[in-house]
Amino acid sequence: MFTSVQIELAKALLKIFVRDRQSMFFSLLFPLMFMMVFGLMGGGDSDPFEIGVVNNATSEVAAEFVDSLSSNNLFSVSLGDEENLKAKLVEGEITAILVLPEEFQETLDGARMEGVQIRVLVDAAQVRLLGLIMPVLEQTLLSIERHFTNTKPMFNLTIEDVQARSQRYLDFLLPGILAFTLMQICIAGSGFNIVEYRRKGILKRLFVTPIEPKDFIAAIVIARLLLCLVQLSVLLAIAVLFLGVPIVGGYLSLYTVVVLGAVVFLCIGFFLGSLAKTQQAIGVIGNIVIFPQMFLSGIFFPIERMPEFVQPVASVLPLTYVASGLREIATNGLSLMEIVPDLIGIAVWMVIGFLLATRFFVWKEVAS
Repeated sequence: MFTSVQIELAKALLKIFVRDRQSMFFSLLFPLMFMMVFGLMGGGDSDPFEIGVVNNATSEVAAEFVDSLSSNNLFSVSLGDEENLKAKLVEGEITAILVLPEEFQETLDGARMEGVQIRVLVDAAQVRLLGLIMPVLEQTLLSIERHFTNTKPMFNLTIEDVQARSQRYLDFLLPGILAFTLMQICIAGSGFNIVEYRRKGILKRLFVTPIEPKDFIAAIVIARLLLCLVQLSVLLAIAVLFLGVPIVGGYLSLYTVVVLGAVVFLCIGFFLGSLAKTQQAIGVIGNIVIFPQMFLSGIFFPIERMPEFVQPVASVLPLTYVASGLREIATNGLSLMEIVPDLIGIAVWMVIGFLLATRFFVWKEVAS
């Protein structure tokens, strides 16, 4: 696959890269800090929602409603008057307040309550949590209503988790952190190398040899790829052994996506290194490419939660395909044959990146 010239040149470049131990250390420090912080924050079970209840009714059904709500593990219920609970809501001590009206009671003949309104007070900043809270509240009220009216449900649902996997945020975050680290190492490393070698005249001397741009690019890909595999393996080992992050899928599939993604980002780095003429310029250009993808590629939260007008752009970014492929393998246990759309996206960007890298590659030009 690779020629002898490319392999020998890759060996020489690898020796140069390995000598820069400081760069290798700090390229691992940033993602490692991310993982450690989220590992400490998300190591336990999720805390229950703090709910305040104002019970203006003195009926048995109101008391049972409060008891049923308190017995639900999703909620931690605090009773009190409306003014005091509002103060806690403003301070952020509780998530919402339920106000049970005086008419919240069963009639003597057991008839169903009609038109009783339960007020739900929330802070505007917490309104996004209503999608989680309201279904549980409605189900609790429905079960109490059936109890007092002696009405049995038509059927019951028994939910079984066939995957039985941890749902920690760190488990979701790890594949994205690996993909982002891969992009950062490859783009910053290859782009900086091109500028540095051109500035020192190394490329100028190579220009008079039979080495072609594709040979030089292939050699850096090999050398940088080996370093990336070592660095990402260290991060993965720390996450699995010390933070308890499970890798559901196969490691061979995971590393296949890593290798393909590295080729994509290395080629993009070569292209950016050809555009930049100074070390300062490659830093700025690299950040322009890296940081938008950091926030638009589903690293920290799913793309589906982004504004709709952003989603079409976010879904076709190279980091999106790499992060999605790694996440599907690591957290959902899918094989390479089951992530074909992501692999196609990676392949398209691989072709685009290689064509740009070889087309705009510059041997001798140096900023004056």
